[in-house]
Amino acid sequence: MESSGRTLVCSVLFLDIVEYSKKPVADQLQLKQAFNAALGRALEEVAPRDRIILDTGDGAAITFLGDPEDALFASISMRDAAAVLGVRAGVNLGPVRLVKDLNGQVNIIGDGINVAQRVMSFAQSGQLLVSRSFYEVVSCLSRDYASLFRHEGARTDKHVRDHEVYSVGGSPSMRRLSETHSQTGSHGSLSYWVRGIGPLGLRRSALLIAPLVALVLLAGGFAARALFATPTPAPAPQAAASSPKAAPTPQPVAAPEKAAPAAEKAATAPKKQAVASVDKKPEKAKPASGAAKLELVVTPWGEVLIDGKSHDISTGRRAFELPPGPHTIEIRNTGSPSHVQKVQVKAGETVRIQHRFK
Repeated sequence: MESSGRTLVCSVLFLDIVEYSKKPVADQLQLKQAFNAALGRALEEVAPRDRIILDTGDGAAITFLGDPEDALFASISMRDAAAVLGVRAGVNLGPVRLVKDLNGQVNIIGDGINVAQRVMSFAQSGQLLVSRSFYEVVSCLSRDYASLFRHEGARTDKHVRDHEVYSVGGSPSMRRLSETHSQTGSHGSLSYWVRGIGPLGLRRSALLIAPLVALVLLAGGFAARALFATPTPAPAPQAAASSPKAAPTPQPVAAPEKAAPAAEKAATAPKKQAVASVDKKPEKAKPASGAAKLELVVTPWGEVLIDGKSHDISTGRRAFELPPGPHTIEIRNTGSPSHVQKVQVKAGETVRIQHRFK
């Protein structure tokens, strides 16, 4: 595989059969066969070159190298099969590295699959949870996708790392945004024939609509001709003579006696305003208050932790608001040492940290 040895940002679906190890071996065999069959149906729309499947014994981890939609639809399909299998699922979008294992097969390691397993561990049987990074990407694709998610709050794993998780309910009422015409209709269907290209390079739909448009234009021409051919009756002369011309209404003239007091008030008004502006004292500047600002410039990417709390993956420039006081900033990148820096920020102050991982 060309991407072997490189770090990629992928969607990872982690699946687990609840209490699988507590069941008899015969039941485990039946559950695993049903699980594999359900997973095969869920991945039918994903090309083999766009996915990597790892068998974990009591479940599986699937890395999607293509669209995040593939992970969304596959995870929803597996969640719907959880009624009889007792499956819990977690999805994360994060960095993974493709490596070769002892058998020469492609394996995946990195924070992307680790967080997917942590998110899955927070789910109950039949529940599908996703990380904040996956939610922020998929919810921006369409309103239909965004309506599927519900914020469940923060969860802390055994390594005292916080994770914002979202549950997925229902199913999207629309097809995938990435589906092509071959996915929406077969070659033998009427809709496919109508969308096809006809003579002279025109679509068949345009050739079908053209006669209808011509009939509408022809009927409109006949209607307009009949309208202009109808004689318009001339107005009766008695009507013009019988309507007397309205006399102009005289406008009242303002009395000169009342205009003088108004002029005097207008002349004295600026003086009063000038006196008021002189007596008014300038307000004292209020002391600066509020949160401080932290600007991070991370190249090429890194996971940001502020005082031990994860703020997801940052690439390029990103800003955070912090309360005044001391803070510990940690930036992690798979395969490179973490960058840790302590800062002391004041209210209204902006602190800038720049780091590049090699």
